[in-house]
Amino acid sequence: MLQEILISIITLGILGLLMWPRVRDHRAWRATVTPLASIIGSGFLVLGPILSHSYGKYAPMVMLLLCMAAYAFGAAIRFNIANIDRHPNRSASERRTEYFASWALSFAYCISVAYYLNLFGAFAVKMTPFNSPVNAKLVTSAAMILILAVGWLRGFSAMERMEQAAVSLKLAIIAGLLAGLCFYFAGKAGQGSLVVMAPDETGWTGVALAFGLIITVQGFETSRYLGSEYKPDMRVRSMRYSQWLATAIYMAYVVLLTYAFDAETIPLTETAIVDMMKIVSAVLPAMLIVAALSAQFSAAIADTSGAGGLVEELSGSRISPRMAYLMLVLIGLSLTWFSNVFQIISFASKAFAYYYALQCGIASVGAFREAKAPIRGTAFGAFGILALAVLFFGQPVEGAG
Repeated sequence: MLQEILISIITLGILGLLMWPRVRDHRAWRATVTPLASIIGSGFLVLGPILSHSYGKYAPMVMLLLCMAAYAFGAAIRFNIANIDRHPNRSASERRTEYFASWALSFAYCISVAYYLNLFGAFAVKMTPFNSPVNAKLVTSAAMILILAVGWLRGFSAMERMEQAAVSLKLAIIAGLLAGLCFYFAGKAGQGSLVVMAPDETGWTGVALAFGLIITVQGFETSRYLGSEYKPDMRVRSMRYSQWLATAIYMAYVVLLTYAFDAETIPLTETAIVDMMKIVSAVLPAMLIVAALSAQFSAAIADTSGAGGLVEELSGSRISPRMAYLMLVLIGLSLTWFSNVFQIISFASKAFAYYYALQCGIASVGAFREAKAPIRGTAFGAFGILALAVLFFGQPVEGAG
């Protein structure tokens, strides 16, 4: 009982801090919280169980490698933000590559919306008598149709205003989750019963699986598109700060989860984290459901709106945002009914990897053009090759279904 009280106090305390006007309205925090919320959004819910099931005692090392890969891709995008500010008149090849990258990002948004809302559906029915894959897909489909209707008839401005509160709530619940895991981990350590599991995935299959998980640490690139609100140096710093914070949170989460739980005793599904948290605390499962529903729906709204705006801009207004929303929902419905969440995660990872590869290519060209940065140009080229490897070789997780 004391543990539940402490978890609740920590969660409410962090929520109060994040909603405190001095913090909430601080410009640097506002710039940081957008990419931070994207990075530790949906991925946080599924990544821990996936890594502990697949990589056993090596899960923290794989988590670190994922964060390092994301930071490398982020470095290329940060270079592009600063480089565009220094040299606004870019070459034709750079502008053309940026055009294709923007189309790639809009398509990646389509898949990520399907990913968010499939998690939304799975968590919505998890603790109800209607918990089944078909009912989860029905809830997902209804959410997609609702988003289409709102976007088509009224636009998303009203829903977007809910995002700040949803982000604060999600981060507060994650703080409560980490606190609960710390208590549980300490108890297991005191009993000498921490778990050290052998990995299920090794060699090339383990590498290919990790490639398919890039989507779970994606989101930092949103700093690239905050130009109307923040200057380039603030966008660069916001991305860097968000990735540092997300790495610290992810590493703590995966270490605590990996060595405190015998993953073999809990089937690997998209909602496995709820089953794990039932063992830790009576209050955490319900809190995670609330976090999942608010996080997935707000993220889906943001990406749907972003995709609509991008498509309109890239098509020279020949495709309206409303038509883009319709195409996005049709793609999402197809993925929902003909794929599972783990396959959608892999598809989304590939789509974002293509976008990162193009951004790395732009950064490499820009760095080589600056006589002082040939080493950076080579590094960005190598990061681009890594992104292409994710695109071509990433594989989905085999879940319990």
